[in-house]
Amino acid sequence: MATEWLEGTVVENQHWTDQLYSLHIRAPEVRFTAGQFGRLALDIDGERIARPYSFVNPPDAENLEFYSIIVPEGPLSSRLESLAPGDRIWVSSQGVGFFVLDEVPGSEYLWLLATGTGLGPYLSILGTPGPWARHRKIALVHAVRYTRELTYQDTLQQHLSQHPDQFVYVPFVSREDDPDALHGRIPAAIEDGRLAEHAGMDFDPARAQVMLCGNPQMVQDTSALLKTMGMARNRRSTPGQITTESYW
Repeated sequence: MATEWLEGTVVENQHWTDQLYSLHIRAPEVRFTAGQFGRLALDIDGERIARPYSFVNPPDAENLEFYSIIVPEGPLSSRLESLAPGDRIWVSSQGVGFFVLDEVPGSEYLWLLATGTGLGPYLSILGTPGPWARHRKIALVHAVRYTRELTYQDTLQQHLSQHPDQFVYVPFVSREDDPDALHGRIPAAIEDGRLAEHAGMDFDPARAQVMLCGNPQMVQDTSALLKTMGMARNRRSTPGQITTESYW
């Protein structure tokens, strides 16, 4: 099915670092479910160049928001990074994808594991009532290389203030020391027990669900490890505990 395009207007282009940025776009007719992705496009040299981007905002927000990293030699990301308020951009009219809470079985614990810009769909999900009503405790784990890449701190602090007994935020930094973050990679911290201890939650298949979004290697390695701990891939026909989205 061909993509139906709507013309949106850039409201803000927020730069977090020299590589990370968030586009805020006014396109009120776009419809999606939290956790899904849309497509952004620009007409370049007579050709419409499009790429998928997850929605960061919840569906009821006034503006759309997309979190991205500049891809060297990429045909689109460097152009998006330079857009300014008032610029026009094409947005797909309907979100797609199954990385949504309705596809995840109910559980006591919900783990949201992300690397880099894989944080985006979780922010959309957490901006809705669903996760707070369905899970007793939620941990958002965000792994980056450098502390400056731990973005959206204001949004995360709001969730911590609103749900102090229900929400846990666990940052990981791999390439420098940060006293407020765990060091290393997510799979290693699961295997040695550091992550469960830090979050005050466990990976018991009887009471935990895990969503994975980000670097395909993290998704692959973590999924393989969780399977050795008794978890299984979540499918509609055979519900399990592992729901994944490679984000690269």
